[in-house]
Amino acid sequence: MRYDATHKARVRNRVLEEAAQAIRCDGPHRVGVAGIMARAGLTHGGFYAHFPSKSALVAEAIETMFAQGRERLLGVTADKPPRQALRDFLDLYISSEHRDSPECGCPLPALSADLPRLDTAAHAAFAAGVGRFEQALARLLEAHGGAALAVQAGSLLAEITGAVALARALGTGEQSDALLAGCRQALHQRFHLDEDEARA
Repeated sequence: MRYDATHKARVRNRVLEEAAQAIRCDGPHRVGVAGIMARAGLTHGGFYAHFPSKSALVAEAIETMFAQGRERLLGVTADKPPRQALRDFLDLYISSEHRDSPECGCPLPALSADLPRLDTAAHAAFAAGVGRFEQALARLLEAHGGAALAVQAGSLLAEITGAVALARALGTGEQSDALLAGCRQALHQRFHLDEDEARA
């Protein structure tokens, strides 16, 4: 049976979405092509009709993860005043829900430890994703408080990534919850996010 290009694109996207979820949960070195294809409801033999190698799949799955993250960022910040947009984003990112859902969360805390062992294509996809994320944070900060705050985007990105990664390492107990709450509170204070919007 012959399928049109649209069908092939849909199948390819399904494989990428399953790969992104599996890699975020288990890491790129602990997932295999056969398992990802099974998750997508496909046979192992069909893999090479869509990707030349597992390395190519991993690199494109990383791009998919960042694209999904951009959609979530836009979803939580769109059409909101600057202070509320930044506050809502930080509260969503540094949360127990994000900590407990690596399969659909940001790729930064999920993959940072694995990147040194991945190939050039994966490094390039990850670096590009980090760059776009940093630019998005810079725009949020600029809208909230002026151009001078944009230089803090990289530092903020590292801080929130580290908070989620460390919270996951601690598990789901009180220590982990307290770490997340403390980071949120510190950022609220730093950027004056709990002030009345009318006073901004």
